[in-house]
Amino acid sequence: MKRIGVVLILVFAFCGLADSAYLTQHELSGTPLICNIQNLSGCNTVATSPYSHLFGVPLAEYGIFFYGILFVLAALELVLFDRILRRALQWVAVFGVLASLYFTILQVFFIGAFCIYCAVSAVIALFILLFASLIEPVSMHKRAHRPAPIEPTPPPHLSMPPAA
Repeated sequence: MKRIGVVLILVFAFCGLADSAYLTQHELSGTPLICNIQNLSGCNTVATSPYSHLFGVPLAEYGIFFYGILFVLAALELVLFDRILRRALQWVAVFGVLASLYFTILQVFFIGAFCIYCAVSAVIALFILLFASLIEPVSMHKRAHRPAPIEPTPPPHLSMPPAA
């Protein structure tokens, strides 16, 4: 079951990469986004807002970096199957969900427009976090480390020479 979860993380990370690459390509070329899905046509408003860049870098490029890290971690997990990799997947996914929540709040309350591509990215990050949590559940209590019980060793077997 863990392998299926990791494969699903790979698939979602690839979809996130495609979403972010599409947004980055349009940002770099300056062409408007195709965005008229169920009257959700605010993609270009969001993409051209001052909030669409962080330190002069488009947020979509950070998305490529984020989903690329998730993809590499999941691919390594398929090969190595290591608890540290699963924990790294969880922490990176938590970061992505928190960032998506922050950017969604910016869209709703500050920009006043809604981007469907950003919403897709947020849902993808949420699914990745869900599957990352399922492949390695986080226990809320610390288990006490109990050393293995020490069993008494039997006395050595001494053999006596035969009586003459």
